[in-house]
Amino acid sequence: MRFLPISKKDQASQATPGVKRLSMDCKATVKLGAFSRDGKTRGDYKASDHDFGSTEHYVPCGLLEEDTAQLYVTFGSSAKTSDFIVDTLTAWWQGLSAKAQGAIDRVQLKMDNGPESSGVRTQFLQRMVHLVDTIGKPIQLLYYPPYHSKYNPIERCWGILELHWNGTQLHDVDTMLKWAHSMTWKGITPVVALSRKVYATGVTLSKTARHAVEARLERNPLLLKWDILIHPTRAT
Repeated sequence: MRFLPISKKDQASQATPGVKRLSMDCKATVKLGAFSRDGKTRGDYKASDHDFGSTEHYVPCGLLEEDTAQLYVTFGSSAKTSDFIVDTLTAWWQGLSAKAQGAIDRVQLKMDNGPESSGVRTQFLQRMVHLVDTIGKPIQLLYYPPYHSKYNPIERCWGILELHWNGTQLHDVDTMLKWAHSMTWKGITPVVALSRKVYATGVTLSKTARHAVEARLERNPLLLKWDILIHPTRAT
């Protein structure tokens, strides 16, 4: 199964006990203020039809457990970076019970090939290597090719959220979080969190660090940038 096409590999994982299948992606920045959403409002309210001048904005980062349909959404007040994405994944792992963690043999993570988390983004890959070593479980990164990210399951969740709060004036953080928490995905409400951690942008690695990270990656020879397996240096 090591070098099967990604779609077949995903199908095989569904029938493999111990594989935790996740889908992850960040949504477009949410701007707060008295703005109409999708050109309409709920109720008799006045709203600006443009969001020019918005000074408060948040980046939603979502993670979906495909087997349980549990959705996790973290709204970050800083930039969309590799560190923000990996911190969101780390928080998900830390929120699992010891029993749930122990039942996982491998994490399979579907993502699009965005610049912050692509198969060649060295800062992201370095953080993923560190995470793998911390949790002691292998992580398989499966990427969707350009123009195909719409097939990533998390994208359907973003569509539901947008429909859910269209026409709502997201005046402040509490309103944004409340509306996000009140949506449902397959009848389940999401776990919603807020992150105010400030992330640096433009982080780069030295040549030595890049080589050290690359040495830890098992790339599918047929899909070098799209299918990457990372093993821990120690077993739990």
